[in-house]
Amino acid sequence: MSEPTNPNPAPVRQLRLVVETEDFDAALAFYRDVLGLPVSESYEGEGDARVVILSAGIATLELSNPAQVRLIDRVEADGQPSHRLRVAFEVDDTAATTDRLVDAGAILTATPRETPWRSINSRMDAPAGLQITLFQELDAGEHPSGDGDIPA
Repeated sequence: MSEPTNPNPAPVRQLRLVVETEDFDAALAFYRDVLGLPVSESYEGEGDARVVILSAGIATLELSNPAQVRLIDRVEADGQPSHRLRVAFEVDDTAATTDRLVDAGAILTATPRETPWRSINSRMDAPAGLQITLFQELDAGEHPSGDGDIPA
């Protein structure tokens, strides 16, 4: 009998955020073509049912208490409250990606700025009713990828 390759396998293999959108084509164009998320799967069904699964790299679930959310909002968006759910994407260049997404129709909530946890973050309202944060790690490799809301 062979030994398992990972003696402590994770109980969850993938995090998938499912978003319903009325303007499917516009949302798809924004996230696939402008943000650059590649298609990993797509399906069509009866009654014009459509789904496209976009790959967004590593998935994490960031849990924050209300005090931390207020801190993030103060640092990242001049105190403007965030939505209960906010999707954060790590990018190589926050400023350039922010410009591209705003040019494609996102509504800028907070311009790119350096945070105390050494990332450059921006925030915007994007298609499909999502509020998104873009973040660029300035000390790449020093702490796990994520929204960077709590310093490592």
